[in-house]
Amino acid sequence: MSHNATFTPPPDARVYPLRTARGEFAVVDSPVADGAEPKGVVLMLPGFTGSKEDFTLLHEPLAARGYRIVAVDGRGQYESDGPRDDESAYAQQELARDALAQAAALDEPRLHLLGHSLGGQIARAAVLLDHSPFRSLTLMSSGPAQISVSQQQRVKLLRDALAIRSMADVWEAIQAMGPPEQVGGPALGPGDPARLRLRWLGTKPAQLLATGQQLCTEPDRVAELAAVPLPFHVVSGERDDTWPVPLLDDMAVRLDARRTTVPGAEHSPNTDEPLATARALAGFWDTVPA
Repeated sequence: MSHNATFTPPPDARVYPLRTARGEFAVVDSPVADGAEPKGVVLMLPGFTGSKEDFTLLHEPLAARGYRIVAVDGRGQYESDGPRDDESAYAQQELARDALAQAAALDEPRLHLLGHSLGGQIARAAVLLDHSPFRSLTLMSSGPAQISVSQQQRVKLLRDALAIRSMADVWEAIQAMGPPEQVGGPALGPGDPARLRLRWLGTKPAQLLATGQQLCTEPDRVAELAAVPLPFHVVSGERDDTWPVPLLDDMAVRLDARRTTVPGAEHSPNTDEPLATARALAGFWDTVPA
């Protein structure tokens, strides 16, 4: 894989601002592949310090299976605008309402919803507000409650640094320390370092501060989610420092969800093992009634 693979939109994809009732959001929108039978539309929400580009390597294999993929930058992430300093704009309920507005703007009868890590907790909150726009919910490397203690410590370091230093200074400090683990991990993952830096600088500090706090304090809402009449899929790598894999296994049981563990992958199966991940995702969506 080339360094720029994730920052180069897939062939045939459109990159544009999706206009919604809650503002514009940057999306990468890939159509169903020529000759494939259209099976549905998927809205994908990225994780902490991430962006829509985290899903780039899934677009082509999923388009070949008949799925249109719409990956979005949430409010204040990378190429979607948001307040620089107002953390209240990034309260989880606000981000959940954004996801519902994005779903409405796509004007599809019902969508599959996927969230990676932080995006999974936002997706869960959206479904708990209103599940009617969705056909299914996939939680990818996204656990039942707050992140692990080691990751809470990393997020606290990041929050403390952002409170007193510029985004550019914090990026330099992250580089000097070496790539951190995924949750505080803007330096980790495929992508040209210059493009990763641009993404970091495009993300609003208030978004990182507010969502980092959410990751450290999220309550367990699995019982609430289990009462929602949707099919669920819990996907992860075989190792995960953010939510230990046994915790994800248990969550899947509590949700009566399909469970996929992607061999060779860690916290980002979407970039670690995209083909195996795409096969598992499409295999699940293929079983969901139209």
